[in-house]
Amino acid sequence: MDGYIILKLMLYLSATLVPLALPLAVLLSSIMTFGNLGETFELVAIKSAGIGLVRFMRPLLITAILLSGLAFAFNNNVIPVANLKMRTLHTDIVNKKPAFDLKEGVFYTTIPGYAIKVGRKEEDDSTLLDVIIYEQSPGLQDNFTVAKKGIMRVSDDKRFLEFTLRDGWRYEERGERMSTNSDFIRLGFREYKKVLDLSSLQLNLTADSTYKNRYEMLSVRQLNKFIDSLETSTKQFEDRTKNDIQTYLDFSKYLDSGWTNTSVPKTTAKVFLSILPDSAKKIVKEQSISQSNSLKSAIEMSATDFNNQRKELRLYLIEWHSKFTMSIAVLVMFLIGAPLGSIVRKGGIGTPVVFAVIFFVIFFLLNNFGKKFVREDVLQPVSGIWMATMVLVPVGFFLIYKAMHDSQLFNKESYFRAFKKIQSTFKSKLSREQLN
Repeated sequence: MDGYIILKLMLYLSATLVPLALPLAVLLSSIMTFGNLGETFELVAIKSAGIGLVRFMRPLLITAILLSGLAFAFNNNVIPVANLKMRTLHTDIVNKKPAFDLKEGVFYTTIPGYAIKVGRKEEDDSTLLDVIIYEQSPGLQDNFTVAKKGIMRVSDDKRFLEFTLRDGWRYEERGERMSTNSDFIRLGFREYKKVLDLSSLQLNLTADSTYKNRYEMLSVRQLNKFIDSLETSTKQFEDRTKNDIQTYLDFSKYLDSGWTNTSVPKTTAKVFLSILPDSAKKIVKEQSISQSNSLKSAIEMSATDFNNQRKELRLYLIEWHSKFTMSIAVLVMFLIGAPLGSIVRKGGIGTPVVFAVIFFVIFFLLNNFGKKFVREDVLQPVSGIWMATMVLVPVGFFLIYKAMHDSQLFNKESYFRAFKKIQSTFKSKLSREQLN
């Protein structure tokens, strides 16, 4: 059963890698194909027959467009389902195998009623050092156990997590919450066995509906609904904030339509305090400070909610735009790969792989940087998510132009001749200056 679940997880994970693998495959195959044709002088024969490069590329260009459409259908219909299945299955696996999810220096709270922290784990993944186990208790205080060393293992029936602890202490306080009488118990031990019940973490498959509304699990049509709802809620946030603030500003209810903004002298507060009796100044100051603090807290809370909502909206917009950009990336990679192969004129695995990796890394970095800038609210979703496309499309047209004119863009001999020409020109100019 465990092997079958791991295979399912790998299948879902492999589906999520298709949006990146397909553009790379198109880029590499187009470079290799046109590089092979150039290396065997078949492109020269085609051009000599009066067929231009763009005309020769037309059938493959149509194929690339169809692949882009298939990529969009896959990203829109298959990827959300794969993400949903993978997320729920991963959650179930982590809950079933808590021993493997225990990290050094971090409290592990997946097991209900317990918080476990270890200082270090040995290579066998079972021997632990500096163990702390907090246990929730209905009494006065939570019980906790500390030990210098311990061995952790899951029972054969997978129902219990067993800790064999050595050289430590157990602390416990007994008594009623409303009573003043309580007992504090401290127990030192050379070896102590603690058994945790894992029955609640057995692999009960989580329902898919648990994560169905997350942005990674939605199609374009579903994303449109969530984006419209979030945008409407964001626009209404200003009105809700005004209503919340007005409860702290009592004078606002006395404003009428004839009220206009006027400049208030800086000495108004001083004049106001001067006319107050001494017995009322302290009370007025305290109430003013309290009202100001309450108003500040209300504004900060509204600002936090507003920023969280805008962040969530950006995540949904990123996913919406990514479904289109990752599909169009197939066409963009073809526009780069086909002319690049005809310019390089090298087939096989060597040179095409180098150029494919270079351009794919550029695409990958621009795509990731754009997403990060959008998440951090540095760029708008359109400019951030489409950054890689906007940069690489002109590069593709430039390479097509160079390929149509038989450019020596990647021929080292052409650069060597250009360097020799510049060198000879510089020497002749220098000799003329010496003669003068």
